[in-house]
Amino acid sequence: MLIDKELLDQVSARAKASERLRMNYNLHEALDSKAQRLFNALEPGTLLPIHRHLNTDETYILMRGRISVMFYDDNGVEVDRFDLNPNEGNYGVHIPKGQWHTLDVLESNTVIFEVKDGPYTPLASEDIMIIGKNNGE
Repeated sequence: MLIDKELLDQVSARAKASERLRMNYNLHEALDSKAQRLFNALEPGTLLPIHRHLNTDETYILMRGRISVMFYDDNGVEVDRFDLNPNEGNYGVHIPKGQWHTLDVLESNTVIFEVKDGPYTPLASEDIMIIGKNNGE
């Protein structure tokens, strides 16, 4: 399988047409695969809650576009920010397991390559941070 501009354009077009303004293109065969490898096309305005994965690290490699990835402490305070832009030499970020994080999409047609251990596990409610509830605001 060739990974080229045409493939990324197709996934980005599906993201733009999606109500969530994002779309996955999975490279793994099944949700219970040991490795979850996928392209995630993201458009500005997509909402990704602050969340964590307790059982796996996660890595984002930015194929195109621009994003900011933010890390938070247990109180919902931003503790680090990584501005990714391949045109500036910032290509990706590694997110340790248990690290609260989210991202902000800064440019249309943004696509990340995402890798984490499988099997796929939907986020549990305790792994989604609600600002105001978890940090006493």
